[in-house]
Amino acid sequence: MTMTRNINPALCSIAAIALALPVAAVAQVQTYSFNIPAQDLASALRQFAQTSRQQVSFSGATVRGLRSVPLHGAHSVDGGLGILLRGSGLTVRRAGRVLVIQKAEASISPVSTQASGGRTPGDTAQQQESASEADTRDTEIVISGSRIDRPGFESPTPLTRVSAQELSVASRANVGAALADLPQFKAGQSPQTSGTNAQAGRMPVDLRGLGAARTLVLLDGRRFASDNDLSTIPSVLVKDVDIVTGGASAAWGSGAVAGVVNVLLDHDFKGVKLGAEAGISTYGDAGQRRLEAAFGTEFDGGRGHFMVGGEYLENDGLMTKTARENTGRWVLLTQNGVSTLTPNVGYANAFIGGIITSGVLKDRGFNPDGSLRTPSLGTAIGANMIGGESPSDDDYSPLATPQKRIAALANVSYEVFDNAKLTVEGRYSRYWGNYTWFGDHNRGNITIQRDNAFLRPEIRAQLDAAGQTSFTMGRYNSDLSYTSIDVAREAYQGTVALDGSFGGGTWRYGAYYSYGEYRNDIDTPGFRKTVEFANAVDSVIGPGGTPVCRIALTNPAISCVPLNLFGEGAPSAAAIAYVTGTPSLRSTTRLHTFGADLRGEPVELPAGPVSIAVGVEGRWESIESVAGVLDRQRVFATFQFGDLSGKDSVKEAFGEVVIPILKGVPLLNKLEFNGAARYSDYRNSGGIWAWKLGATNEFLPGVVGRVTRSRDIRAPGLSDLYTTRTQSYVGVVDVNPVTGVSQSVTAQVIGGGNANLLPEAADTWTAGITTSPLRGLTASLDYFDITINGVIASVGAQDVINRCRAGNEDLCGRISRDAGGNLIEVRAVPANLQQYQTNGVDGEIAYTTTLGGDPSKRLSFRLVGTWVNSLTIDDGITTVEYVKNTSYAFVTGMPDWRINGSIGYSHNGFNAVVRGRYIAPGYYNRNQNITNNRVPAYAYVDLQLSQTIAAGGRELDIYANVSNLLDKDPPIASLFSPFYDTIGRFVTVGARIRL
Repeated sequence: MTMTRNINPALCSIAAIALALPVAAVAQVQTYSFNIPAQDLASALRQFAQTSRQQVSFSGATVRGLRSVPLHGAHSVDGGLGILLRGSGLTVRRAGRVLVIQKAEASISPVSTQASGGRTPGDTAQQQESASEADTRDTEIVISGSRIDRPGFESPTPLTRVSAQELSVASRANVGAALADLPQFKAGQSPQTSGTNAQAGRMPVDLRGLGAARTLVLLDGRRFASDNDLSTIPSVLVKDVDIVTGGASAAWGSGAVAGVVNVLLDHDFKGVKLGAEAGISTYGDAGQRRLEAAFGTEFDGGRGHFMVGGEYLENDGLMTKTARENTGRWVLLTQNGVSTLTPNVGYANAFIGGIITSGVLKDRGFNPDGSLRTPSLGTAIGANMIGGESPSDDDYSPLATPQKRIAALANVSYEVFDNAKLTVEGRYSRYWGNYTWFGDHNRGNITIQRDNAFLRPEIRAQLDAAGQTSFTMGRYNSDLSYTSIDVAREAYQGTVALDGSFGGGTWRYGAYYSYGEYRNDIDTPGFRKTVEFANAVDSVIGPGGTPVCRIALTNPAISCVPLNLFGEGAPSAAAIAYVTGTPSLRSTTRLHTFGADLRGEPVELPAGPVSIAVGVEGRWESIESVAGVLDRQRVFATFQFGDLSGKDSVKEAFGEVVIPILKGVPLLNKLEFNGAARYSDYRNSGGIWAWKLGATNEFLPGVVGRVTRSRDIRAPGLSDLYTTRTQSYVGVVDVNPVTGVSQSVTAQVIGGGNANLLPEAADTWTAGITTSPLRGLTASLDYFDITINGVIASVGAQDVINRCRAGNEDLCGRISRDAGGNLIEVRAVPANLQQYQTNGVDGEIAYTTTLGGDPSKRLSFRLVGTWVNSLTIDDGITTVEYVKNTSYAFVTGMPDWRINGSIGYSHNGFNAVVRGRYIAPGYYNRNQNITNNRVPAYAYVDLQLSQTIAAGGRELDIYANVSNLLDKDPPIASLFSPFYDTIGRFVTVGARIRL
């Protein structure tokens, strides 16, 4: 079907509200409650910025060796900075929304903290923007949507910054889990969605629901070797996370299609921080413990800085999927053409201890002693059964996977010259987990001969009376081949970087090299071996009167152990060891990456300086996955790992420019153009361009518009290119192009990677407005529209045939026929086949004020929301809408509305935050006709309370977090939900001391 995109009228309402609220607010002089001791000036300014929520910019050379006076009590930003800088010989000016600390000059006027509100067209504004620019050009500024680092520059690409304090609400296990609470993200991989796959312990992020591979994750602006897994970063050292919600490949390269998540570490941390916390659900399970520590110090008079930090986390998980309401044993069943999500469903053809599925004894089960019984049968629908004794893997497999994790990072930086800083960093993380996985069962497909050695005489007699020589049975193998998974993942990375400036700070440069490894070791004991299982099941009474394998009578060299399947607990330990084995995988991904860039302001125009950034980057990636010996021999009946080996590399050059066009003109107070381009030359897929065009303009004081148009890319992953070639035979329906006859045939299907894949290309528009006309008040509204062409997708053999018949000539080239048109071979490998499209609006409003006229009492509000108008996939035959799919992680989907709102209160060290999370009504799967498809709207409430006790230069924080305060049950059939909480109310208490 073809979908028509309509922009909801609500968009206009949102825009009106976002613009009207700031205008309607009451202007006031904002004050803040400070408690900053005398210390080095750099640390005091950072603490000031955190308390007042201002952007304060300064260079290390400007403040080196200076001390601050103490700052206590309630002060405005002007007054507070004036006190901190007293006697330092420094002053402040505003560059855009940034407060720039610089050497005092007679021409510099006092700071104005009203965001652009003090600017008027003419000479005064010109002086404020241009004074002593050179003194601030070596300032360290990270703008994650751009490579330009000029103070006051505002990237046209939308960006949201989330502080470490905001990430701490609800005590999530890692940074990725905390980000998944935000409206722009989908938790496609998490402990809740990985109970029966091999991804447990990983937490990549997925912006816009377009897939984790289309969100680029950076650590301090550099790629890291953990496959975008944010659980490998120690959160104790995280200062902020920047979220770029627009295409950014021109700035950062492949993968930045949906956006960028840039984790920023607290490189200025000094002192000692120790913390411990423990949490548990109000059901008494899913316990979690965390220990954290960090240390930072300056040395050599402030020229150097060292920090190290790490954390240990242990989470018990929830070990059965039926541990909560509405999760386990729900299955989508179809009866009489009507599909319904149905509770309490298990297997109809596999019972614990075994059930006979044919002949005169059909539907009889086995007792532990091998005798027959009549089991409790529910309603059978195909291979499933509602109620009765029907077992399910949900009774044994985890709802949330347990995990143990350590993560550590050390960083040392030193100003080797006045304008050059050398940084060396090392990172290590390890995850390990061992838990029940899923069962390797026999679904009614075992043939038992009447002379089976373990069959009781009375059963054999009943078979003889009926003239039966055999029967089939099914068995739920909880006592035989119920597998476990043992996972260990390690990540190492080392980085060396040099940053500095020359020409009096007019030019800044940076260069780095990094090497990392990501190791993934998996063992999954308990899978049945095909040949051994068949031999062991077919047992007879041997010459000595004991059970033997029938095959051993004709081939004594075979060391076969007979297997008793009749009754729970019947298989012997020796037989289990003989018929089962351990699929295993040892995988190592390696990443070499380097980069060098140069930034500066080479030309001054009437409207301001032109800023440029140019640079080169390169990456070498490789993967080596080696499956176990038995896997490669295809020994197992239902599961085996495969080898994967490949490498790719890319050489890149990029450039970016910001050109001020107009300044001080009514409605065009500050108009700037931003352009960027990147050329990437891939070893496997060749060269490709990414680019961005954008503009920002200050229409009114504090009201800034922004717009971008970009081409973004995502190169094929190593698994897309190099998955090991496979060969199988599959039944398909084919229309012979010569005879026109449609028939079911068995075709040879070739699978694996596709070395001919091309990069995906995305066309992105963003347009929005930000406003901050009053102290403490900010608001933004941004529209996004992303279309990704040539999306890499796996294509099954039947899909290849169908799409060829529908006119896809590329896929027709993957089909081989003989002269008579008969199907010979189908190459079902990944292809650049699909198109993804999504559009919608992001909005945010934040306000901070004092309460009751008391400057020590602060009240803050924040509202963040995303409206998704459309999320479609065009697979070459149809275009399908997926917005409002919310209940199943492995189906594409995002809610149409998702909103987070928080209210915070602080007074004399006491802090309280109440957060609400709203998810609009949706569907389990909107593209299926399901009678109970509808998912109602959900609202969760989280609570955070903390008290800071300061004494003798030390601070003790005592805190408590409650997630899902109202203990809301998840929607029905939400076993693998990426949005809904399945744990229930979860309480965490902890303490943190700073020395």
